[in-house]
Amino acid sequence: MKELRDRIGREVAKVVVGQQDALDMLLAAVSVGGHVLLEGVPGVAKTLLANALAKTLGVTFHRAQFTPDMLPSDLTGTMTLSGGELAFRRGPVFTNILLADEINRTPPKTQAALLEAMQERQVTIDGTGHALPEPFLVVATQNPIEYEGTYPLPEAQLDRFLFKVDISYPSASEEVAMLKMAHRGVAPSTLEDVAVVAEVEHLREARADVDATRVSEELTAYISAVTRSTRDLPSVSLGASPRAAVHLLAASKAAARLAGRDFVTPDDVGRMALPVLRHRLILRPEAELERYRPDDAVNTALQGVPVPR
Repeated sequence: MKELRDRIGREVAKVVVGQQDALDMLLAAVSVGGHVLLEGVPGVAKTLLANALAKTLGVTFHRAQFTPDMLPSDLTGTMTLSGGELAFRRGPVFTNILLADEINRTPPKTQAALLEAMQERQVTIDGTGHALPEPFLVVATQNPIEYEGTYPLPEAQLDRFLFKVDISYPSASEEVAMLKMAHRGVAPSTLEDVAVVAEVEHLREARADVDATRVSEELTAYISAVTRSTRDLPSVSLGASPRAAVHLLAASKAAARLAGRDFVTPDDVGRMALPVLRHRLILRPEAELERYRPDDAVNTALQGVPVPR
């Protein structure tokens, strides 16, 4: 999997400067069948990163722009009359990688249309289930600074995302490197040069490798203890769910494979704890008033659990 990561990283670097950590999270999500929530201000290459990844994998990619007037059927599809017979017209969710752009700008009813797709890998129309392609990855984006006219994601839906990744501004050197890249007007002219360097079979092999990654009894207990400790923090009113522990275990296995190992270390758990847990915690109002963040709570949980040796 490390070799696959390097090949994909070289191709994505043709259009996206930096963001290696975000790319690692996307690859980890693909390898374990999870979904990713990208949070960042406009213009930091969230959409471009997802599009470039899809190109390197040779899989289908659809982008759905979430708006206040978007209906669930606009996403999942609907029954239409064709030649006197009802036929199912598939929506953009029938793809390998779905970019749910500005997911918090659509009402809860449309947001909920994604829940079945994310969890069951199918959508149900008129009582009939329609299977989604494999692999299936939802990459959702949201803007962290503009809340007017938005509908915050409910906790049940946030819990379906394997990772929440913060996309920050590039460094000064990375921004200069971005400006030196070839452009066609304001668009990157190199997107078409991104080559396919993996196939679906490679993704299946990566998933099998991740599943076979060894985890010691001590590390399994460590992952459970970190997750459970978030529920006891005085600053937190709702801690991480049992699903979070399952996700943290899977993410730690993927981190080990990305590093070229077939066993998990405490560093793998520490690296994945923030993106796996930060969006699952609800802070108490008094903690928020003191500018305490979910990231601070996760770090406190990590520091409060002895690291196995």
